[in-house]
Amino acid sequence: MKYAAILAFACLLLADASAALADSATPLVEVVLTQEQQSRLTPDEVLRLLDAGNERFTSGALTTRDHSRKVRAAAEGQFPKAMILSCIDSRIPVEDVFDRGIGDVFVARVAGNFENTDILGSMEYACKVSGAKLVLVLGHEHCGAIKSAIDGAVLGNITAMLENIQPAVDSVSSDYEGPKTSDNPEFVHLVAERNVLLTMENIRRRSPILKAMEDEGEIRIVGALYEMRTGRVAFLD
Repeated sequence: MKYAAILAFACLLLADASAALADSATPLVEVVLTQEQQSRLTPDEVLRLLDAGNERFTSGALTTRDHSRKVRAAAEGQFPKAMILSCIDSRIPVEDVFDRGIGDVFVARVAGNFENTDILGSMEYACKVSGAKLVLVLGHEHCGAIKSAIDGAVLGNITAMLENIQPAVDSVSSDYEGPKTSDNPEFVHLVAERNVLLTMENIRRRSPILKAMEDEGEIRIVGALYEMRTGRVAFLD
């Protein structure tokens, strides 16, 4: 079984490498992941696949895909590798950032990439029901929601939404000695990072299902920050 798992992962890496070399004028014909292939993946393997895809994204070597064929192939079912929680920011096309195609990842988006009951339910569906191996909380630099929370913005439903980010602002503010404003890039960065880490903690605390799956090694819950100027994703320890 060990060698079969290694062989299966090697095949996935080979497919990713072939994608990077594909002629942009000739769409790559990909096979939508099957349940058997998904079941053989480990959380660490999925994390490495996402990191390799991000490397292709930043180098301009995105896979050229036959989307029409993949749409038809995925019509009867889906067995994604990961569940990604991202901000709504239009500058972060999640599937492109990790060079993933149709049927590869679940994506939930909300300004400030925090968890709530609906998103937790979606994560539980993605992992417990549909077999995803990884939950990734993806924050980003220069986040408008983070800056608005720091500034205490008040406007309609945005006010209540920003309350979900306030714990990160308060946590960083408690021992930060510099200017605690949205004009301070360092402070904004620290709050964005803390918001990702607190969201990960909240996922574990508020979802016994996901916590148990992580404890059993069935999934990993990880965090990362997206750098706007480079497109690189830095995974957090």
